[in-house]
Amino acid sequence: MLEREDMPRQDPIERRSNFNEVALGYTHEQAINEASRCIQCKKPTCIAGCPVEINIPAFIKCIAQNNMEGAINEIKSMNALPAICGRVCPQETQCEEVCVLAKKGEPVAIGRLERYAADWELNNKGTNPDHYEPGSNKVAVVGSGPAGLTAAAELAKMGYCVTMFEALHKAGGVLVYGIPEFRLPKAIVQAEVEYVESLGVDIQLDNVIGKIETLDELLKEFDAAFLGTGAGLPVFMDIDGENLNGVYSANEFLTRVNLMKAYQFPDYDTPIKRTRRVVVVGGGNVAMDAARCALRLGAEEVSIIYRRSDEEMPARNEEIENAREEGVIFKLLCNPIKIIGDENNWVRQIELLNMELGEPDESGRCRPVPIESSEHIIDVDIVVMAIGTSPNPLIPNTTSDLATTKWGTLVADEDGMCSKKGVFSGGDVVTGAATVISAMGAGKKAAKAIDKYLKNNVSLQEVG
Repeated sequence: MLEREDMPRQDPIERRSNFNEVALGYTHEQAINEASRCIQCKKPTCIAGCPVEINIPAFIKCIAQNNMEGAINEIKSMNALPAICGRVCPQETQCEEVCVLAKKGEPVAIGRLERYAADWELNNKGTNPDHYEPGSNKVAVVGSGPAGLTAAAELAKMGYCVTMFEALHKAGGVLVYGIPEFRLPKAIVQAEVEYVESLGVDIQLDNVIGKIETLDELLKEFDAAFLGTGAGLPVFMDIDGENLNGVYSANEFLTRVNLMKAYQFPDYDTPIKRTRRVVVVGGGNVAMDAARCALRLGAEEVSIIYRRSDEEMPARNEEIENAREEGVIFKLLCNPIKIIGDENNWVRQIELLNMELGEPDESGRCRPVPIESSEHIIDVDIVVMAIGTSPNPLIPNTTSDLATTKWGTLVADEDGMCSKKGVFSGGDVVTGAATVISAMGAGKKAAKAIDKYLKNNVSLQEVG
C-alpha cells in the first residue's frame, strides 16, 4: 500500500531518437491496483490541492470499482481537459503533495489515474457531452490555451453563446506550440479542443485580436470578454551575441518543432539548423523540453546551462530525470556572459562564468553569486534561451482603459475582473508564466465571475 504502481515508459535509448510519447500509461490492471490504494479519507485534503476542485476520491473509487464511465463523468463535471492535465499537471506539488498516504509512503498517483480515465474515454467511448442551449448573451474568449479553453467550456455549460479567437492556425495555445509531442501528443490536445467545440463553442482561428479587430471593437459585439492570451513574448539576457544566427528563444524553437513540425523537414518547410552541439539556457520545464527536442533532432551533445544547483531547479523532477536518462548534460552553477560568432555571424562558442550560491532571494531560492576569474569558453552551434516569457503587449497597446503592471501582465482582481468594464482575464497573462492547471483554475474562476457580472447587468437593464 505504501508504494505506487510504476508507469511504463519508453526505453531512454529508443525514445531519444523519436517523438513518440515517453510515458506509456497504466494498463487496466495497474490502474485498478493503484486506485485501490486510496483510503477514501473522510476529510480528503487532495481536493483542496486541486486548482479545479475535482472530487478526487470519488473518481478514484469509480476506477477501483471498474466503473470507468462514472470516473470520467466525475472528472469532467469539474475539468474539461483531463487527458491534458493527467499528462502535464504538476500533481506532485498540488493534490498528491497533500495526500494522506504521502505521510508514510508514496501518495496515490492521482495524475496517472486521471490520465487513464481520460484515455479510456477517448479509446472506448468518445466524447458525448450534454447538450447546452446557448442564450442571448455573447462572450468572447481571446486565446485558446488552457485558461481560454476552460473558461469557454464553463461559459458554454452556463448557457452563454461563446466565440473563441485564436491567433495561430491551430487551437490549443501553449499546449500545441510549447509542449512537445513526446510529453503531450497533439491528437490528445485536438480531442480536448473538439470536446470544448462540442459544447457549442465557436473557435475562430488565424484571428489576431489587436490587429484584425481591437478589444474595444470586440466589446461592441459581445457582452463580455475573457483574455487568456498567455505569456508568449520571450525574455533574453541582454548579453553580447544574442542577435547571432543560431540563437533561438525557446518559444521560437519549440513552436517550429511542435506546431510547425520542423522535425519532419523537408515534408514541413520549417527547418531548424541540425547541429552537433546545442546549449539550452534555463532550468525550467521549457528548458527540459527544448533540450530533449534537440536530442531528437540529432544533436550529438545537448547541455543545460543553469545558474543555480539541482535543488533550486524549477523543472518537474520527472522531466529532469527523463532528460538525464536521455543523455542531456547538466552544467550547473554556470551563467552565460557572452555568445561568440564566426565571420558569417553564426554561433560558434559561448562564454560562461561559474557561480556559487549566496543568501536566499525574494523567491526563497539561494541567490547565485559570480566567482571571480572563473570565465571559460565552450564550443556550441545552437543556443536556446529558455529563461522566461512575458505577455505580448498587443492587446493592451490597442485597448483603452486596460491596466497592466510594470511586468506587462494584466491587472485583475482575484476573480479575474480587469480595469476595463466587461473584461476578465486569467492564466499567464495575469500571473506570468505558470502551470497549465493554474491557468485552468483561473479560467474557471473567471467564468463564474463573468456569469455573475452578466446576470447583474441584465437585472439592472431590466430595472432601468
